[in-house]
Amino acid sequence: MYAIVTIGGHQYKVEKDQKLFVNRLDAKEGDSVKFDNVLLIDNGGKVTLGAPAISGASVSATVLNHDKADKVIIFKKKRRKSYQKWNGHRQSISRIQIVGITA
Repeated sequence: MYAIVTIGGHQYKVEKDQKLFVNRLDAKEGDSVKFDNVLLIDNGGKVTLGAPAISGASVSATVLNHDKADKVIIFKKKRRKSYQKWNGHRQSISRIQIVGITA
């Protein structure tokens, strides 16, 4: 059984006991969170599709920890103009574990 759910503006294919990284959530470590925007549920070949979301369906998860992602390097250069700009960014992320999918 799997579901496609929207978390923080991104769509994820999730299954029970799966661990994944999402954009930073406003929850403490160890808290359980519930996502109601479920777009699709596949239960052993029986597919339920929402328009746009399935009413009454939800995905519950537990926040494992908060962290920062790998650094993304931004480098700009204009040749023969003596212009170079070096910048970096680390996105704040949360690691969650899917506890269950209810339809």
